[in-house]
Formats: sequence, C-alpha cells, structure tokens
Amino acid sequence: MMGRGDSAAAEQQASSTAPLLEKTSSAAAEESEAASAPAEAGGGYYYYYYVDGCPGCAVERHKAANPGIPYANFIYVWIVTLCTALPISSLFPFLYFMIRDLGIAKRTEDIGFYAGFVGASFMFGRCLTSTAWGIAADRIGRKPVVMFGISSVVVFNTLFGLSVNYWMAITTRFLLGALNGLLGPIKAYAIEVCRPEHEALALSLVSTAWGIGLIIGPALGGYLALPAENFPTVFSTDSIFGRFPYFLPCLCTSIFAAVVLISCIWMPETLHKHKVHENRSQNIEALEAHLIDSKEKVEESGSLDTKKSLFRNWPLMSSIIVYCIFSFHDMAYTEVFSLWAESDKKYGGLSLSSEDVGQVLAITGASLLVYQLFLYPSINKVLGPIKSSRIAAILCIPILFAYPYMTYLSDPGLSIILNIASVIKNNLAVTIITGTFILQNNAVPQDQRGAANGLSMTGMSFFKALAPAGAGIVFSWAQKRQHAFFFPGDQMVFFLLNVVELVGLLLTFKPFLEVPEQFESR
Repeated sequence: MMGRGDSAAAEQQASSTAPLLEKTSSAAAEESEAASAPAEAGGGYYYYYYVDGCPGCAVERHKAANPGIPYANFIYVWIVTLCTALPISSLFPFLYFMIRDLGIAKRTEDIGFYAGFVGASFMFGRCLTSTAWGIAADRIGRKPVVMFGISSVVVFNTLFGLSVNYWMAITTRFLLGALNGLLGPIKAYAIEVCRPEHEALALSLVSTAWGIGLIIGPALGGYLALPAENFPTVFSTDSIFGRFPYFLPCLCTSIFAAVVLISCIWMPETLHKHKVHENRSQNIEALEAHLIDSKEKVEESGSLDTKKSLFRNWPLMSSIIVYCIFSFHDMAYTEVFSLWAESDKKYGGLSLSSEDVGQVLAITGASLLVYQLFLYPSINKVLGPIKSSRIAAILCIPILFAYPYMTYLSDPGLSIILNIASVIKNNLAVTIITGTFILQNNAVPQDQRGAANGLSMTGMSFFKALAPAGAGIVFSWAQKRQHAFFFPGDQMVFFLLNVVELVGLLLTFKPFLEVPEQFESR
C-alpha cells in the first residue's frame, strides 16, 4: 500500500511495468482479488494491482507484505555470485606451475608472459557477450540466464582442469567466460528481491561473495593443485589427479556449481511478464501529479529521456567507467600477487609455494566475510558509497608501495606482515567495488537493470581481459630489470598498480562522476 508521503516509491513503481496502479471505486476494488488496500489521492482511491501468474508481481507482493530482510533470496544472490567468482581466479596460484609444465615458455622469465594470456582469455570471452546476456535477462528473465551460466561453469571449468596443452587451456577459459553471463543479472536480481532500505546490504552481498570467491578460489587452487605431490598417501601418480595435477581444484569448483545449479530450480523469477496498458499508464501519471511537484516532474521528464539510451545516462556511464578502472586494477593485482609471491627471491619475489599463497588468500577471504556483513553496512550508512570509495582508494596506495620491500623480511615476520597487508588491501578493494555497484543500480529503472549491468560487465570484462595480459607482460619485463635505477624489478610493477589506483581515485570526483540525487549529500 502507498501513502501520500511515499513519492519515491511511486516514482520507482511508475518507471517499471508493475505492480500496476489504477484509480477505481471501492466496490470495484472489493471485487478484485488482486487489489491491495487503497491509498487516497485527490478525492479518489488508488490500488496496487498484481497480475496473476506474473513472477515479478509475486515478488513485489511478497516484498509489500514482508518488510524484513529476504534471507532466502539473499542466499541465492550469495551462492550464484560465489559460483561465478570462484573459477575466475582459482587458477592463479597454480598458473605459474601449469604454464611451466605445459612447456610453452622457453625461459623462466617468460612464464608470466604466457600466464597473462590464459588469465585474459576468460575476461575477453565475457567482454564479447556480457551485454547480450544482460539484454536476454531483461527479455526472458534473470533465472534462465543464471542457470545457463552456472551450467557453463560446470562444463568448461572441468575441461580446463583436464587441459593437455596451452591452447586447450586458453580455449576452455574463453568459452567459460563467453557463456557465463551471471554477474550482471544477479546484481539486478539482488536489487529486485528486496525493499529499497535493504539495497545496500543486497549489493554488499554481491561484492562480498564476489570478493570472497576471488580469494577462496585461489585458496582452493593453492591447496589442491599438484595433489599427487602434496598428498602422496591419498593420490597416486597413476591416478587421474596424478596425470592431471591441476584437475582437483577445478573439479571441486564444478561440483559446487552443480549443487548451486540444482538449488536454483527453486529460485524465484523477478522479471515482470506482462505489459502496462495505456489507460493504466495514464492513471499512473495522474497519481504522480498528486505526489510530486512541478520541479520533480521536470527532473522525471529528464530521467525518462535518459531511459531511452543507456549511453546518454551519464550517472550510469560515469560509474561504469570508474568501476572498470578499479576492476582493471584489482584483476592486475590478483594476477601479480600470486606471480610475485611464488617467484624466486633473486627476482624480487617471496619464494612461496602455491600452498602458502592459498593460506594467505584463505585468511583474506574470511576477513572479507566479516567485514562486509558486519562493518561495511555501517560504513556505507555514515559515509555513503562515494566517500567510502575515495578513502579506500587513498589508503590502498601506501599499502601497495610497501609490497616489494617484503622480500627483505623472513618468517615469521614475513607471514604476519603479508597477511595483514593482504587483508587490508582486499577489504579496501571490495569497499570501492560495492560503492560503484550501488551507484550503477540506482542510476536506472528496474526494466533496464539487466541491460545496464550487462553493459557494465562488458566494459569491466574488457578491462579485466587487458589486466592479466598486461600484468603478465609487465611482470615478465620487470623481472629482467633488477638493477635499473628507476623502480627496479617488482617495484615498477607495484608503482604502475598505484598509478591505476590514482587514476580511479581522481575519476570519483566531479565533474567526471555524476551521482544519483540521493547520494549528493554524501
């Protein structure tokens, strides 16, 4: 039900196809099973009408009747996001050794070069198809796109673990990215299954699961790669895990994806499957005339013009660009961290094993869960998404400058400092990404969120495709200049990461970034 003061809710409902609003008499309302309690406006009464058989209306009806947090639907948001994040970075701890074993690199210094292209192939594939998946989610529904994407994880992530040569590894990663259209639709879904007061929590769940997936994935890869060498009493060299030493972590991720796929059979659809008739659209406009003043009408008229093209929606496009810059930085950092930690100390690395790297990332993943569930909502409430993102970006810069000097430390000091730095850096990164999620999803109406998030995923995937390849090339080049005068060795790698971070920080200020009105004061 809508009261007179609920103008924001009225605008949101008017911009989407349902629930429907119609002026009617009390007698007619009593005869309709779909009508809710009336809201008085201009001497008449207006009712919400939920179309029977429409899954989107069913979700809206449930939200109206249950003002609390939709925990069951949030679980779907969590596990689907985790499912798409796990395979993205699970290969990084063992990718260095996988490239070595595939025999494509002629020299040790060239391993980073070839590793970068394997990491980039996933994002390149996703870049080509993300917008198409977003449009499909707006037309056929969020659920079918989500389930198809999870199926691709089950199939192609498994095949990647069975790669017998370098080109099979690149091909399976490319197809995994191209057919995985999960992240855009699930961000739209997260907004649609909850009331406006829970949107920050919903999107923080997406970024939390995403961040944890990008951490737990490498942890699984680090612990479970080369099982015949690390656990000889359990896995023999003649078994499938001995012949395919990188299959076990991929198989575990695929099994998890299969379980998620089955559970999604019961996931509710949120897309409305009906159209608003012309007379009802006129009634919506009549209701808005009583709920908003002339200034707000002018602003709404501008928003409707913007709705015609996502590319003319500058609040959306500016937030997507900022998101892409920080995503490029995060992906490059993820690639560099594992390569740097596992490379020999004579090249400026830490000489850690894949298991050591996995342990660091596991601790970081646990910290992300605590931070996003218990700390971030309060930080966002006080600072808002813009200020919290700026502060996080500023704090990242000195942390990254400190990384190359860790090579001079030894255990236990090295382990302690490395874990602390990794925890802080990754929590700050998730703060930034969550802020951009919030801005993007509040810049468009419900019926454009799938396409908007698909467009966002296209841009992000393109930048994330460049990041591993670029990071691998720069890392390989940096290891060959250990005695240079200007930022020798890996110092150059972390310096360039900070340059990207600084660019992203500058873009969060006006006149570049235009934010929705509700965030102007924060």
